[in-house]
Amino acid sequence: MEYNYIIVGAGSAGAILATRLTENPHISVILLESGPDYPDYESLPDEIRIGNATGADIITKNHNYRFWGNPTPIAKPMPVPRGRVTGGSSAINGQVFLRGMPEDYDNWADKGNDKWSYEKTLPYFRKLETDLDYDGDFHGSNGPIIARRYKKEEWISSQKAFYNACKEQGLPDGYDQNHPDVTGVGPTPFNNPNNVRWSTNLGYLSMARHRLNLTIRSSCTTKRILFNETKAIGVEVESNGEIFRLHGDNIFVCAGAIGSPQLLMLSGIGPYEQLNRFGIPIVKDLQGVGQNLRDHPILAITFTTKENHLMNPNLPRAQIMARYTATDSIIRNDIKLAMNSFAISSEGHDGDVNIPVGVRILVSLQLATSSGQLLLDSNDINVQPILNYNYYSTDFDLKRGREGVLKAIEIADSFHFKDIIKSRISPSDFDIESESNLNTWILKNVTTNQHISSTCKMGPENDYLSVVNQEGQVHGIKNLRVIDASIMPDSVRANINVTTMMIAERIYSFL
Repeated sequence: MEYNYIIVGAGSAGAILATRLTENPHISVILLESGPDYPDYESLPDEIRIGNATGADIITKNHNYRFWGNPTPIAKPMPVPRGRVTGGSSAINGQVFLRGMPEDYDNWADKGNDKWSYEKTLPYFRKLETDLDYDGDFHGSNGPIIARRYKKEEWISSQKAFYNACKEQGLPDGYDQNHPDVTGVGPTPFNNPNNVRWSTNLGYLSMARHRLNLTIRSSCTTKRILFNETKAIGVEVESNGEIFRLHGDNIFVCAGAIGSPQLLMLSGIGPYEQLNRFGIPIVKDLQGVGQNLRDHPILAITFTTKENHLMNPNLPRAQIMARYTATDSIIRNDIKLAMNSFAISSEGHDGDVNIPVGVRILVSLQLATSSGQLLLDSNDINVQPILNYNYYSTDFDLKRGREGVLKAIEIADSFHFKDIIKSRISPSDFDIESESNLNTWILKNVTTNQHISSTCKMGPENDYLSVVNQEGQVHGIKNLRVIDASIMPDSVRANINVTTMMIAERIYSFL
């Protein structure tokens, strides 16, 4: 059967595109997902449905690609969770519903993507959300994704202490962290109304499942894109051991910042050297595929707690966040701090073993100058690519990282934590006694904030690292678009899920 649109990946972007496209009853869409599909709220497993940002259930165990990545040359490999289920990573994540700074999107526009300025993207942020706390010019009230914040009377003791200590440090109130002018400390916006993880499966696909022009196929691994010379004409798919081909007028790759570049390369689009190494016929030599890998490197400042401080893993793990600008930085709000009221030490992947250790302050570098790369390790789609994140490889990043660590320690030393924190576990006093020691600690302990992006960056064709134009069309290829977090030219100063949703809504407006 032939479709008007084949969408590979039913995640944060793919589910939205399938929903929007099938609003037109004359358009036929097939949505392919490698993981399972849960067609309604009642069928959702608890680990997907329950989203109150508690200890071990932030990242699920059974709906996860369970990738591994290399943080730095001297760090151990780190788990890299990505969603393998309808809703994608929006169905397994921590539900932080945070936008980047307006300058992030204006920077995209300055790089040759004039349709992506803050002014032009704001309507699509508003379109996708129903904000239960704020309205007005910067917020939506009728969108499919529901956003809310914990009220002050709901803050638990460690979150209150963090808020008060940040205020003591001179950070202003930032109650609406999605306001364009925000800075400082305030409640984190979440898309988890009534503690339900409100994924794009629930928010968007639930509106479209009854439509006769939408076909959803789960447990289908797309092995490669099919071409007639440089025109995409379909995909090759494996399901339950059988391989079949689907043909379509338009192919949308929405497999995420790992899956999309991997699929492009296995289909013959990517750096010549990598494709040639694995005997993959070249359709288009695009050097940028898999390059420019971005993320938010995160460091955990961990403390033991006093005996009378009870840590209940059924209470919210995160409620409050803070943004500030590092010393001598011209990048506004380039450091994000967050309080974890229940810290776990995980051995293995995705919390297979969760050991309570105390509380944490997380230090996240929000616009790193370091970038990494994704490389093929096989011509088999089931073999994960090599993920080299290359964190903290510039002096500017290290300077900001050191300052963030020391600021977190200062915050924890506040009298507001006197009944909570007993002692600091990591970094040790030795680790912070010199810049050299602290650099080593950072490079050994940094890990992913699970916000991988930019591996198929959008930009003009004369940018040799760009893979798609600003409407998601792959350079030099007809009828093929990439639409997900991989097309960001750079990361944003925020958790990236809401920006990925915006990307889908914005590109739909071009169709």
